[in-house]
Amino acid sequence: MSTDIDISSQPVPPFSGYSQHLAKRTDELRQTSRFEMIERQGAPEELVAELEECVDALSSEITEMSHFLHENPELGFEEYKALEQFQAHLQEHGIAVKTGVYGVTTAFEAQVGDGTGPAIAILSEYDALPEIGHACGHCVMGSAGMGAFLALAQLLEKNPQAFQGTVKFIGTPAEEGKSGKAVMIQGGAFGPEDMDAAIMFHSYGYDLANQTWLGRRTLTVHFHGVAAHASSQPWMGRNALDAAVLAYQGLAALRQQMPPEDRIHEIITEGGTRQSIITEHSTMKFYIRSKFPDTLRDLSLRVENVMKGAALMTGCGVEVLWDESPATLPVRSNHELESRWVKAQRRRGRDPLPHGIVSETLAASTDFGNVSYRVPGIQPLVKVSAEDVALHTRAMAQAAGSTQGDIAAIDGAFGLAAVALDFLCDAELRQAVREEFEADGGYMDAQELLAA
Repeated sequence: MSTDIDISSQPVPPFSGYSQHLAKRTDELRQTSRFEMIERQGAPEELVAELEECVDALSSEITEMSHFLHENPELGFEEYKALEQFQAHLQEHGIAVKTGVYGVTTAFEAQVGDGTGPAIAILSEYDALPEIGHACGHCVMGSAGMGAFLALAQLLEKNPQAFQGTVKFIGTPAEEGKSGKAVMIQGGAFGPEDMDAAIMFHSYGYDLANQTWLGRRTLTVHFHGVAAHASSQPWMGRNALDAAVLAYQGLAALRQQMPPEDRIHEIITEGGTRQSIITEHSTMKFYIRSKFPDTLRDLSLRVENVMKGAALMTGCGVEVLWDESPATLPVRSNHELESRWVKAQRRRGRDPLPHGIVSETLAASTDFGNVSYRVPGIQPLVKVSAEDVALHTRAMAQAAGSTQGDIAAIDGAFGLAAVALDFLCDAELRQAVREEFEADGGYMDAQELLAA
């Protein structure tokens, strides 16, 4: 093996071997694994068939909305075009829309049903990412939620006895990094007194009934030092950049003792203004992620202690500022609702894989986790791309706007609508969903969990 080192201005391409091994293992597991259904009565077959006809009749409107979102990407809390378009589609169907709900200008809510009895909410996301647009596939998800809601509205209009209860359609902005649903919760959204379950799906490279979603917190740290001439009187300074560097290195050491699914991402956003001045101020920003609320709380404490240690070593002051955007919890998925989703997707020719087939290493975060600790919920994943395409890439953005993305939006719309219909038609299912939710710990608030 050659030991020559070729140094150039270009980075060394990452080695894809580990990703290939993960993909191979996933392939092996799915040959012998299939989601185990929980059999429930659900909605009558004739209603499900009628609902599917409604979804298919709306397919052009669903894909039109997906394309509009894809071609007009907007960042979190700035989704004004999307809001206007959702409102226009719903009003064309004679459905009233409340905008600016729960203290968020670009959020909205609509509902059909009698406003009494059981209630289920269908959620839509529609924000995009800077520079790379809908690289998380929210255009597919947003349009599918709308399609599911409109199909249920049409079913009820044709057959007023189709179901009793209420379907809410809630537009949830700013999932990407700004915890829009958590902000809406602070404004009174997703209360168990208002709904009995909440459902949505996420775009992905696989069809999955459930996948690990990590809890996430944001952290900003300011180190305060003392400026001094770096050459003539360095001993009169306290170097805030040194504190940031030591903190960065301390986290590298901490990673050796972290659970496998934990993640820390950090950057130094301020590290000095001139080489000849001992740095007076430095700033670091972090994402902290973990699989469970209690492990997220523990990791947060350990990270904070590293920051304090770096300040102590350098003689600097330190400010530790948690959760500029509200913390998000891991998703707590309801297996009873997952079974309804899988049944509906199999009807569309898809076969979602059970949890654990795709490695937990491939885990991100979502503010739907906070919703899932307040009411029973699911966020399965729908294949919109090739399996080797990752979220938050240009390739995923391209896939979301493709024919495959269109099909995913229509199939996903039927899946959401069918789950909602089963839930409203089957009292035993609703009871089983509630019992599972309570057995998993019941209602929990994110802030209380992380402060405990």
